[in-house]
Amino acid sequence: MLIPTTCFNCESACGLLGYVDKQDLSIKKLEGNPAHPGSRGRNCAKGPATINQLDDPERILYPLRRVGERGAGGWERCTWDEALDDIAARIRTAILDGRRDEVMYHVGRPGEDGFAERFLAAWGVDGHNSHTNICSAGARFGYTLWGGYDRPSPDHANAKVILLLSSHLESGHYFNPHAQRIMEGKLDGAKLVVIDPRMSNTASHADLWLAPWPGSEAAILLAVAAHLLRTRRIATDYMRRWVNWETYLDRLHPGEPRDFDTFLDRLTEDYARYTFEFAAQEARVPVERIEELAKLVADAGTQLAAHVWRAAAAGNRGRWPAACSSSTCSPAASGPRAAQAPTGGTSSSRTARTRRRRTTTGTS
Repeated sequence: MLIPTTCFNCESACGLLGYVDKQDLSIKKLEGNPAHPGSRGRNCAKGPATINQLDDPERILYPLRRVGERGAGGWERCTWDEALDDIAARIRTAILDGRRDEVMYHVGRPGEDGFAERFLAAWGVDGHNSHTNICSAGARFGYTLWGGYDRPSPDHANAKVILLLSSHLESGHYFNPHAQRIMEGKLDGAKLVVIDPRMSNTASHADLWLAPWPGSEAAILLAVAAHLLRTRRIATDYMRRWVNWETYLDRLHPGEPRDFDTFLDRLTEDYARYTFEFAAQEARVPVERIEELAKLVADAGTQLAAHVWRAAAAGNRGRWPAACSSSTCSPAASGPRAAQAPTGGTSSSRTARTRRRRTTTGTS
């Protein structure tokens, strides 16, 4: 019989079909599920290979408790009740003794949406560690601040321009559903733009590839935003509805008339210093390529699909939050908080470095 399930070898959550023996209920093989709305049966090799994990002779099937010295490799089987009681007692003792910082919850890849954070917060514990913390926390933090959600899914298939920053999901093993729709968009005539210091797999398919100095991506995005403002190639109705432009005027221009047109004028002035020449100097790429990018974004209108994940910039002070903040504060892709003061960071500007430190406060 066929049992639909989900692959969890990455966070794409592609659909799988398990071929289950009716006699002993053992799983014989796994294949892509064509009815899954995301992956549509077109799984990568890791999906069907899940059968190897199920049948791995070294797979841990029950709790094990260490015996002997740490590192000696000695383990004995214990019951679930014994394991849970032992762990719970240790956590309780640490909390009662005021040693909350000694409690850490680590999981390879979170399979829930915020549940672990909630119960740890209830305990007063700031110790959630996972693959996400060291892989994608920066990007997701930036998305959360500016868009309200940490893992958006752009409409690549219906885009006129697809803008991908960094060694993103689509360049390697990650997010098969995104890759499918990027190719659909390209086949339908969309322009693919990749900003990545290296020539990635995806960059090799790009219509425009920019290889900026690591950490300078935000300068490029700010220059694009400034161009959109100067030329008024912006979604004014959307900005009027969703951007906190009144707060922007109150905080940065308290003496100005409190109307939307004044806001646009002041915002344009505030972004005026982010010229194509400024971005070219910071990113060390030809100014003509940045201008070409800005015109592509402007011509895309509301059919711009942008995504950012990781790159060499991940090791820079600006990290991903700077790039996420700058990309989503572009008026063409404004979020509810997009009208705050210009933020972001580049690799060599003193003021940008100061802004970057503020942007990344509290991240790791």
